[in-house]
Amino acid sequence: MKISIQHLTKIFPSRTKGGKAVHAVEDMNIEIPSGKLVGLLGPSGCGKSTTLFMLSGLESPSSGKIFFDDQDVTTLAAEKRGIGLVFQNYALYPHMTVEQNIRFPLDNMRINKEEGRARALDAARLVQIEDLMARKPSELSGGQQQRVAIARALVKMPNVLLLDEPLSNLDARLRLQTREEIKRIQRTTGITTVFVTHDQEEAMSICDTMVVMKLGIVQQIGAPQEIYDDPNNLFVANFLGTPPINIFKGKIEGGKVYIGGEAVASSSYDDREVFVGIRPEGFVYDENGAFTLNVDHIEVMGRDKSVVAVHESSTKPIVRCIIDSDVALPADATTLKFNIKPYKLYLFDAETEERLR
Repeated sequence: MKISIQHLTKIFPSRTKGGKAVHAVEDMNIEIPSGKLVGLLGPSGCGKSTTLFMLSGLESPSSGKIFFDDQDVTTLAAEKRGIGLVFQNYALYPHMTVEQNIRFPLDNMRINKEEGRARALDAARLVQIEDLMARKPSELSGGQQQRVAIARALVKMPNVLLLDEPLSNLDARLRLQTREEIKRIQRTTGITTVFVTHDQEEAMSICDTMVVMKLGIVQQIGAPQEIYDDPNNLFVANFLGTPPINIFKGKIEGGKVYIGGEAVASSSYDDREVFVGIRPEGFVYDENGAFTLNVDHIEVMGRDKSVVAVHESSTKPIVRCIIDSDVALPADATTLKFNIKPYKLYLFDAETEERLR
């Protein structure tokens, strides 16, 4: 099922007299193709969960429209939208078994018990917990509980699956396993899925398309790798990447990009102040390189070396350079020189923070 969001806006009135209203979502326009997994990504307070709740019918928009295929569902009751919703806290009934939790929506729909059990078992098989049907939630791990919640959402055979921070309560290993399962389940079922997360690594690993948000406004929409390689602005560049991008105060002068007193690249833009973004993997060690960094320490991480350094023009406390572990570096070096890969260097206007194209 295709989802169309047209000029969607949500404004929460102030809770205090004379206070400012909160624009949680501002004039959002997105089209989600049928059968795709789309991630709403951004920091806390960016409006991603509010958007999800408007899609589900739990929140009403202040203005704008939501369409599922050609049906206008903007004011349609949540139970009539054909959605499955999974929250971050699982919301399982502790006194019920796994089977009863999964079957609960069908019991409310007055589906006969035999059919309900069969559909619950099918959903459990899909998320690979069919051998846990007799257990109570207290007897399950966090990852297993999350699978129960997903099975309960899927058992209704929804047209749209909505996931609100579904992995945030899991430890690192379970997050990795469960996000792989979510991608597998989505591909198996072909259900159009919207996945809310603040974790850019999660979004990049499982989403077909990402919607990056800041303060209720969409910053960029695209495939994860496209956004990483071609960010629209400084916020997007900063938000995506592990380790994060290095940002320096710089300038364009006479066709050259300068960081401090060193020319690190050529440029066709007019002279101006800029922020220079360099991805950690964008540094190439060269003893005659154009750019000098003061070394703090070097970390060896299997196939990579991470040079942790400082620079007076950096906007962050440290600069991190990722290079191949086979590259030989001078022992006990206090400074190292690098050249910069052109396609890993980004220029942003110092005033607007928009990317220079």
